[in-house]
Amino acid sequence: MSDEKKPAFAGNITADDVAAEAGVSRWTVNRAFRKDASISSKSLEKVRIAAERLGYVPDLRAASLASDRSNLVALLIDDFANPHKLVMMERLTRILRREGWDILLVNTLGRDDAGHALLNASQRRVDAVILIGIQFDDEVLDTALHARRFRKLIIFARTSRNPDTISIAVDDVHAMKEIANYVHERGYRRPMFLAGPRTSSAHLLRKETFVDYWRRHFGNEPETVSVSAYDPALAAGIVEDTLAGRDAAMLPDILVCENDALAIGATDVIRHKLGLRIPEDIAITGFDDVPQAEGANYRLTTYRQPLTDMAEYLVEVLGSAEGRDLDRLFAGRLIVRQSA
Repeated sequence: MSDEKKPAFAGNITADDVAAEAGVSRWTVNRAFRKDASISSKSLEKVRIAAERLGYVPDLRAASLASDRSNLVALLIDDFANPHKLVMMERLTRILRREGWDILLVNTLGRDDAGHALLNASQRRVDAVILIGIQFDDEVLDTALHARRFRKLIIFARTSRNPDTISIAVDDVHAMKEIANYVHERGYRRPMFLAGPRTSSAHLLRKETFVDYWRRHFGNEPETVSVSAYDPALAAGIVEDTLAGRDAAMLPDILVCENDALAIGATDVIRHKLGLRIPEDIAITGFDDVPQAEGANYRLTTYRQPLTDMAEYLVEVLGSAEGRDLDRLFAGRLIVRQSA
């Protein structure tokens, strides 16, 4: 075997190789790949050219060990039958990546898996965990908070009463009062509320807000029905079982749905299984304004969450040294279409 010194490109390229190529110190090379480091534009350009020439890729894991931040967040998400989850995931990941945050994406498969995923994330030196889902009840959150090694546990698009979490969500109370007033102003008097699954911590306040507001302001108790998951097929089955065989006078005149996934399933069964017209026989409202809501098959009146503003604020939270008093509620906008 030859003792001749191998060129730098013959093996793994290191920061020392780049430093020699660029004529700078190893310290300068390391700083050049840190997002907020102070380095002259001339030195930065030298390092960039040398790294590109040698094919150097910095070891981000090693760099994070030298810092108190990894710039890595874990995004735990479930309930992919709900199309709004894909919209949220796209918006969040795009804005996080734009701001220099890397994402560990975990699809949680159920309540037991949610707890395991949270504990697993705490072992991967993430700066924060972001939860988007329905599987994170008080017991799961308490377990994660007890064992965690991350700085922040953020509940996105839901509210949590747990004082050690940060909630970033639309203002459900304001939104449902606006929807209730709209429904009443349009002349509907027999609403039925189609709700999703109940959770004890990461929670939506839509059903209770609508029912209480309608009862107090308009004098009667709305009928309510629940679905075990935000799944259009499950919603279709529940709505068919609930409404099939009713006389016209016993049908609700509007179905107020907790989100668009439920509204989409309800729309399909009302039209194609029950043979009723929308909105003439039963009107429908949703919540979220998923892309399908605007399509010709649905033309769904719904409530649009300000996801971009919520995601931008999440980035602010990640960069903040504070860990408390960061909860924020956002106002959305009622989008009126032909379904109601």
